[in-house]
Amino acid sequence: MTDNGKVSRRDLISSAAGIAAAGLAVSGLKFDGTATDASAADKAASGKPGFIDAHSHIWPPDDKDYPLAKGQTVADLDPPSFTDDELMAIAGPEGVDRVVLIQHSIYHGFDNSYLVDAYHRHPDRFRVVGMIDSRKTGTGKQMRDLLKHGVTGFRITPSILGQETWLKDAGMQEMWRTAAETRQNMCCLINPSDLPDVGRMCEKFPSTPVVIDHFGRVGVDGRIRTQELQALLDLAEHPTVRVKVSAYYALGLKKPPHDDLLPMIREVVEAYGPQRCMWASDCPYQIQGVNNYPASIRAIRERAEFLDDEARDWLLRKTAEQTFFFV
Repeated sequence: MTDNGKVSRRDLISSAAGIAAAGLAVSGLKFDGTATDASAADKAASGKPGFIDAHSHIWPPDDKDYPLAKGQTVADLDPPSFTDDELMAIAGPEGVDRVVLIQHSIYHGFDNSYLVDAYHRHPDRFRVVGMIDSRKTGTGKQMRDLLKHGVTGFRITPSILGQETWLKDAGMQEMWRTAAETRQNMCCLINPSDLPDVGRMCEKFPSTPVVIDHFGRVGVDGRIRTQELQALLDLAEHPTVRVKVSAYYALGLKKPPHDDLLPMIREVVEAYGPQRCMWASDCPYQIQGVNNYPASIRAIRERAEFLDDEARDWLLRKTAEQTFFFV
């Protein structure tokens, strides 16, 4: 989005087959030229809404229209391109037709333009979790302005804002107060040690919607520690907190079929209820190395036998829909 509020019009790749082939090549899957169309046709015939991926990053292959953050070059992009079209070419065959796009601070800092433009191209398909710098003034106004552009959440993290101060500055306090009115979610990218601090903010701002990304990174070092998991489960006492059941590539054994994560998923769903849990892929990182998109969604759709059909519908669609697609 430009400074005057107009949405930029980037030339889209014209060949749908080319888009799909490029996207599926990233995941190591083969593309036969029919998967995306067949998936769409199946959904249309069934009359059922598709799934929602509650967390994915995207970026363009160049910095012509969307300058990279200081110190980053196109050579740093990994993969070199992961556009919204490439994402949907991978997600669509698995029944996903909507995605929550997450601002990628490493590549674009606090500039949400690329995601906002994707939203304006496909307002029925995308919502955005953006980023604003709480160390500056006017955070509440920025939040309200961005809501008009599909931004229904904001990523906050101590890794950028500072471990000791990330929840304490005046701008952050204003963000939490504003979110209680706008329903925009405070999406926390944190480590297990940060969970108690989030709990204290929930006590201070009990009406503010909060989302914990990637289980609060419980299991990121390969071990799912009881104490760390309990800290995540303890946050369930705050009714406005939801959890993204996501980023399997980074947790536990870090490889398909991710059955080692099912006990943690079960405990989280039991503590929060399926209405406060949502599946997400964390693409494109979930589709690198031995990991892939189908294994991520199928962990919930097929392998989590403790979930009934209604619970699956909440994790794969309804929770994310209510959380992020409210405008």
